[in-house]
Amino acid sequence: MLQQLALQSSGAGIGVFLGLLIGLSLRKRNGKTEGLLGGSILLTASAAGGLALVVMMAVNYLANT
Repeated sequence: MLQQLALQSSGAGIGVFLGLLIGLSLRKRNGKTEGLLGGSILLTASAAGGLALVVMMAVNYLANT
């Protein structure tokens, strides 16, 4: 069941990760580095993508019960 929820929710996690990766790269290029976790774009995008995955898994679980 957990694998099925992860597969159903993976699109949101990947979308948020890629969107933040592009957006934060452009932002860092302009010199704005505040708000990054550990000063890393990759770490910040990964954390946000993971959070989006967990939230979508919860939403899908609640929608299916």
